[in-house]
Amino acid sequence: MIPFSILDLSPITEGSDAAQSFRNSLELARLGERLGFNRYWLAEHHGMPGIASAATAVLIAHIAAGTSTIRVGAGGIMLPNHAPLVIAEQFGTLASLHPGRIDLGLGRAPGSNQTTSRALRRTLETDSDAFPQDVLELMDYFSPEPQQAVRAVPGTGLNVPVWILGSSLFGAQLAAALGLPYAFASHFAPQQMMQAIEVYRSHFKPSARLQKPYVMLGFNAFAADTDGDAQQLATSAQQSFVNSRSGRPSQLPPPEPDYLSRIGPQGRALLEQILSCSAIGSPETVAQQLKAFIAATGADELMITSQIFDHRARLRSYQIVADVHAALN
Repeated sequence: MIPFSILDLSPITEGSDAAQSFRNSLELARLGERLGFNRYWLAEHHGMPGIASAATAVLIAHIAAGTSTIRVGAGGIMLPNHAPLVIAEQFGTLASLHPGRIDLGLGRAPGSNQTTSRALRRTLETDSDAFPQDVLELMDYFSPEPQQAVRAVPGTGLNVPVWILGSSLFGAQLAAALGLPYAFASHFAPQQMMQAIEVYRSHFKPSARLQKPYVMLGFNAFAADTDGDAQQLATSAQQSFVNSRSGRPSQLPPPEPDYLSRIGPQGRALLEQILSCSAIGSPETVAQQLKAFIAATGADELMITSQIFDHRARLRSYQIVADVHAALN
């Protein structure tokens, strides 16, 4: 069976704060390590009231220091927001502190709106079309003999594993051309998933970093002891997606009974599309849905995310997913 990993947005739940989110994230990472999850990634988002992982490299350092074996990384760093040298130094520092455990996933989306992007960069002149060149520049900083006059210290010679993230065909084409592993955001943007997988695999060029294609897919899991309990837990993420798509981003709200029946057919259709790559249910239901997804996609690894309001229920969901993984093995 393929490896399972954890994607954490370090959610800020309604009525809570970032400090509690960080404590929850560390507890989840430690549980994931004990349960045998392969890696633990955090995502860069800005100006989002329900996501605490904006300073992604700082939070990665916190998680890596509180664990000992699980790989920890970014899923991902939104490179247009940063100078490649800054990211090389940050992840060179992380890799020096935690050798062999740090991953760097790179995306070209801003992880925010234009106003927030301007506040981050002071200018919007940085073009996402420069993303391929920025990736090459960043990778060069990690090489043993960089071609640039500037050196990343620390960073040079560390060969931090670099991934390309995407939700369209652009990332698939770039990852294939550079011979890098590819992570697709099917947990919230699944529309082009199958086509992107095909493009990546069919155009992949072996490199010094990777000899054959490697696809990791995002997947939502809302697991509980019964199907009904799991469906109730999932309503928090459902509300969050609807709020975000409606221009009203919010903290992660508590579950709402019969939520789907009250949002109308348009809202249900939106959620059916966004959350089509999900397992919601009891251990038996989750096992069936995970097995079917893996068979349909041929994924090399799954990145499991569980946006669940109650922290104990979230930990329980990951425990169930780990048990399902062991049983499938």
